[in-house]
Amino acid sequence: MKYKYFIAAGLILALLTAFLLSQFASQHPDGLEKTAEDLGFLNEADGAEVWQNSPAPDYVFPGISNEKIAVGAAGIAGTLLVFGLALLTGYIARKKQCGS
Repeated sequence: MKYKYFIAAGLILALLTAFLLSQFASQHPDGLEKTAEDLGFLNEADGAEVWQNSPAPDYVFPGISNEKIAVGAAGIAGTLLVFGLALLTGYIARKKQCGS
């Protein structure tokens, strides 16, 4: 627990970075999406209905009317999800190491 403040500071910095820098994400499609658009099969892609029903379609957190805040909230949610998975992975690895 001696690294508690270091981890907390890192998480706060990551959350601020996710919220602020997500505002500068490109609005243009990535290479794969652009190619599908150019070749005319973008709307025929399998799984499109899954993408539209995802928790944050187009990297915008649903239910927030201000787009900048919605994009920032999606960045924060993603950061918290990755942090939680990393924390869980570390916990499991430590348990296995201590248990052996």
